[in-house]
Amino acid sequence: MKIHIQLLCLFDNSNFYLSLFLSLSLCKALSFLQLWKILIKVVQWPGLATRSYKPNWWVLLGDMGTGKTSLVLRFVKGQFFDHQEPTIGAAFFTQILSLSEATVKFDIWDTAGQERYHSLAPMYYRGAAAAVVVYDISSTDTFTRAKKWVQELQRQGNLSLVMALVANKCDLEAKREVENEEGEQFAQDNGMFFLETSAKTAQNINELFHEIVFRISDVQCLHIMFLSTYAAKRLARACPSKPPGVNLINETRDRRRKSFCCLG
Repeated sequence: MKIHIQLLCLFDNSNFYLSLFLSLSLCKALSFLQLWKILIKVVQWPGLATRSYKPNWWVLLGDMGTGKTSLVLRFVKGQFFDHQEPTIGAAFFTQILSLSEATVKFDIWDTAGQERYHSLAPMYYRGAAAAVVVYDISSTDTFTRAKKWVQELQRQGNLSLVMALVANKCDLEAKREVENEEGEQFAQDNGMFFLETSAKTAQNINELFHEIVFRISDVQCLHIMFLSTYAAKRLARACPSKPPGVNLINETRDRRRKSFCCLG
């Protein structure tokens, strides 16, 4: 139940505190009053506002002509065009996924692959929840460029960024220049997950985006569990519980006072 509620809150700020409340109650077995105090403290702590660590947008990066826009169009609208116009600057898409666990809404930024737009890319990948780096299996140059994108993301991206390496246009097997093993090995070495896709045939398109959703949910659940523990520790320091047992010093003093009263 906890994971279910946490997935619901990933892309909805209004439900974040409900999720934290429930994860605290399940992990710490605290009283309702204690939980409420924790929530008030969390809201007031600087740097823990939901927007500071709970992004809900993704970014697609890669060379021009690798099929980034075609991937998104196939996923969002179920469309494919043989001659897709190059993206200028960046294109914005919104998609809603209805999964068995929850209904998830997210935004996708499809960045332009031309070199003259490279300086704009950090505006989209900094703070993003996920980055999809795309290359064309029929072009070694695009794979080389994809490696550079990964290195840039590792230097400047979000620490909890979910990264995917996508080998697109796997329908062009006869023109393949980059072997599957090369992409898979590079992704493994850099903590990414890897898929070969085809926007033309829709191969692995849904699998790609669904996998990203689940990986983001894992990261967010871990973060909320961390907050639960951290909040409980803060509350314990702020409101220490009274030590159990009998105060022997006070009891001894009371007996002395009673004995003096009797002597008098």
